[in-house]
Amino acid sequence: MFSTLISATDLAAHLQRVDWLVVDCRSDLLQPTAGEAAYVASHIPGAVYAHLDRDLASAITPSTGRHPLPDPQQFAATLGRWGLQPHTQVVAYDADTGAYAARLWWLLRWVGHRKVAVLDGGFKAWTAAGLPTTQEKTHRIASNYAVAADRSAWLDASQVAANVASNDWRLLDARAPERFAGKVEPIDPVAGHVPGARNHPFALNLTTEGRFLPASELRARFAASQDGVDDRNTIVMCGSGVTACHLLLALEVAGKPGAKLYAGSWSEWIRDSSRGIATEK
Repeated sequence: MFSTLISATDLAAHLQRVDWLVVDCRSDLLQPTAGEAAYVASHIPGAVYAHLDRDLASAITPSTGRHPLPDPQQFAATLGRWGLQPHTQVVAYDADTGAYAARLWWLLRWVGHRKVAVLDGGFKAWTAAGLPTTQEKTHRIASNYAVAADRSAWLDASQVAANVASNDWRLLDARAPERFAGKVEPIDPVAGHVPGARNHPFALNLTTEGRFLPASELRARFAASQDGVDDRNTIVMCGSGVTACHLLLALEVAGKPGAKLYAGSWSEWIRDSSRGIATEK
């Protein structure tokens, strides 16, 4: 079973197996149609496409962030459309870094499916290895997939607010340093970060080639950001709860399970003007 990362070589060796499901999660927050267009143009043979807004999130409401968690039963219907079975090995990939594929990785674990891994290096690594691609649309036999969502795996804004001020908890923000500091904000209407949060950009998990760092290096980097706080008391966030999942995946690779997702993240936090906002000069 692959439960964190998988290499392009290992995926290629299993690509013809009917009990494997490959999911293309390519996306672009600033161009919502770009990922699906990339899939249509070329994708890994047999892969289905997961749209971030339609398949991996639910509808935005006045109180939510930009990518609310999908309703578990609606997500189950999506998984059934893809033909997922309890024994199915899932491999999620995106363009390169795993920033979007990690969202599907976490969602599947959230609803009880542990046989899921992210393709290390994504589609870029696949094509760099000279492996085949196709434009053919994939048709899979639908299934009925039962989910059991784990409410303890994520926190809401009130829980984050209650915990962030405690020295026993640590809130890590996966956004780029300039966004965390409030110097730029290309997506959300308010810049800054949750008071008490620490910046741990998801790029810290990666090599210069966009592959995940070795487990030992990931452990060292998280230890510096967590500053002695237990993994089970660590909360991760980002702009909308997508790239924060990259931190959760990296923690698992590092052998540090147990952290929680602030599902609404910054785009939800700023919906309520009574919540504090911090910036850095």
